[in-house]
Amino acid sequence: MSHFSKIKTKIRNVESLTAALTDLGIEWKTGSQPVRGYKGDTRTAAVIIEQENGYDIGFSSNGNNEYELVADLQFWQQNWSVDRFISQVTQRYAYHTVVTEATKQGFQVAEERNQNDGSIKLVVQRWSA
Repeated sequence: MSHFSKIKTKIRNVESLTAALTDLGIEWKTGSQPVRGYKGDTRTAAVIIEQENGYDIGFSSNGNNEYELVADLQFWQQNWSVDRFISQVTQRYAYHTVVTEATKQGFQVAEERNQNDGSIKLVVQRWSA
């Protein structure tokens, strides 16, 4: 019997996801790799976070152009709870997605401020001739 849990996210871009994980100081691997779970059970994921206890966390495509978190939550070994982890990753993911898309459209970040509520204020600008 599988102990894996799948948690839906709105993550669609692996590059923004890995940039978010790097920002948070989390080591990761990409490529189609197994996520290790209970009694040697595995799931395949595009991004893997190895944990010291031998049970991994992964982000796996759900077939709808989104990635979901896949892990055996009984063996969760991160500094944050699962909810806080997803919240932190999602915030940094959104940041990188916004900056990347703004840059593609000719904008650059003019100002960035961390707010008291934990949010990030970004001001982008584009000069036109």
